[in-house]
Amino acid sequence: MRILAVDPTPFDALPVLNAAGRGRIEAISYPVHRAAVDRLPEGLDAIVAAADLQALEVPVGPYPPRLAGEALAERLVGLAERGDLPRPERTGVLLAGDLYTVPDLKRRGGAGDVAAVWAAFAGRFRWVAGVLGNHDVLAPRDRVGVHVLDGEAHALDGLRVGGVAGIVGNPDRLNRQDAATFLGKVEALLLEDVDVLVLHEGPDAAGPDGAHLRGNPDVRGALVGAGVPRPPLVVCGHTWWPAPLVELAGGVQVLKVDARVVVLQRDQIPPSAFRTAPTP
Repeated sequence: MRILAVDPTPFDALPVLNAAGRGRIEAISYPVHRAAVDRLPEGLDAIVAAADLQALEVPVGPYPPRLAGEALAERLVGLAERGDLPRPERTGVLLAGDLYTVPDLKRRGGAGDVAAVWAAFAGRFRWVAGVLGNHDVLAPRDRVGVHVLDGEAHALDGLRVGGVAGIVGNPDRLNRQDAATFLGKVEALLLEDVDVLVLHEGPDAAGPDGAHLRGNPDVRGALVGAGVPRPPLVVCGHTWWPAPLVELAGGVQVLKVDARVVVLQRDQIPPSAFRTAPTP
């Protein structure tokens, strides 16, 4: 599965409240983009990819605001009911981590339970797969249709999805792994010929204008050095890129979904309407 193009103009946006630091709260929105892919497995009409939804929904009525990911799942179903997206039962979801924010938005960061977000997608869509970020805790719950990955690969509707959780760092801290362990999992999944590799911490890269895009150079080295004949689509978050799609050496496509949502659909969408992926 390769991305042919990403529409640079969002077709929708999720309004949220974000912790801006020093006790300030700001209203922002997460853009929702379409992307055209060359193929999807039979039974799937779309795949939603998202990460770093570290915000709360805008409150409605007397109810406390939910995590942004819960609101996103509901909003996407509404778009499908309007005919703007394929039916949820024919849509898979990939989550690349960091779905938590503190309830009072008084500070950035923090760590907490994101089970409600995973459950919101699992209860509405065909399946949800992905990884935890370095701010995520997943309390034990009924996880029907949920595939939380860390070094494993699952076949979902014929699509082989692998993932590595967290970031490189001190293993004594939440969802961090030493470099050898993290990169070893990445390399093992590449050898398993996965179709999609979901990471929280992704590679660094050169942007379309030559600017450096933040990420882990060792992860980039593992991805381009594997030399597999059919490199996977890499979906990741953790750091924001102005360009959602970059192609590394060897044909490795990296879809960056930090603070954005991308809906992958078969090339029924005319690729000429989109800006094609830059190839540094």
